[in-house]
Amino acid sequence: MNISVNSLNMPLLECFGSETRVRMIELLSRQPMNIKELADALQLSSAIITKHIQKLEENGIVGTESISGTRGRRKVCYLIPDSIVLQLKAPEPPEEHGGSGYAVSIPVGQYERCSVKPTCGLASENGVIGMVDDPRYFSDPEHVKAKHLWFASGFIEYRIPNYLVGRQTVTSFSLSLELCSEAPGYNEHWPSDITFSLGDTVLGTWTCPGDFGSTPGVHTPKWWKLGTQHGLLKTVTVDERGTYLDGVRLSGLTSADLAIGPGRELLFRIACPDTAEHPGGVSLFGRHFGNYDQEIEVRIGYE
Repeated sequence: MNISVNSLNMPLLECFGSETRVRMIELLSRQPMNIKELADALQLSSAIITKHIQKLEENGIVGTESISGTRGRRKVCYLIPDSIVLQLKAPEPPEEHGGSGYAVSIPVGQYERCSVKPTCGLASENGVIGMVDDPRYFSDPEHVKAKHLWFASGFIEYRIPNYLVGRQTVTSFSLSLELCSEAPGYNEHWPSDITFSLGDTVLGTWTCPGDFGSTPGVHTPKWWKLGTQHGLLKTVTVDERGTYLDGVRLSGLTSADLAIGPGRELLFRIACPDTAEHPGGVSLFGRHFGNYDQEIEVRIGYE
């Protein structure tokens, strides 16, 4: 998870301003724990622990699940992200196409190709598009209005504009998006192997820990009642050093290996095949859904 250090992200940054919350994160990094176990470990009341958990949960750091125990139901807490990378320097503003880089925002509904299997569906900010669990509606012209889409297996592919001319070549490729797994309804513990590719080149695979629906998405419409509420913000970067996911090195694949020049088709694919070790599907979020008010944001640097 990449987070810019700015006033918009103060609710998340405040999560680390409390020694109690930091100690809770430290405990949960070792294993999931219920409220009472956390309270006993930190010698605090369950009410205080519950308040801190709510803040961590609202900001996508901790997930919770209610399970049956010997004395009724108990709330088990677990960490969602493996790491959070703080971006201290604000991204450079988009330059003109003749400069050294450009940025584009691709709405999640404006995909080029897809092949999906149920459970699946699309939703705009105002309502569901077509019928749920019917892949035919992914070809409906209304799909361009989608701000949230989901599928149990298959892929979805987006065309990224290529503004290179002459002898220009790509030196960096960065893409950020909000997504998670896709379980019927939702399931906080539903791992999914989600693979990112650019053309025929696999950039890497990320195993999402779950499909998040226990807490409302910050931007998810109030009318939405179909389970999944938000995802995790992930950033894939390929530059001259290698390929990274949220700042963590995935492979030695570099921007030179991509060999992107003028006229080359840039197709970005998000896939979860039936043959994956964890075929847990994909839920993708754009503006007006999830925790981050953004579409698929792409930045390309060149020389």
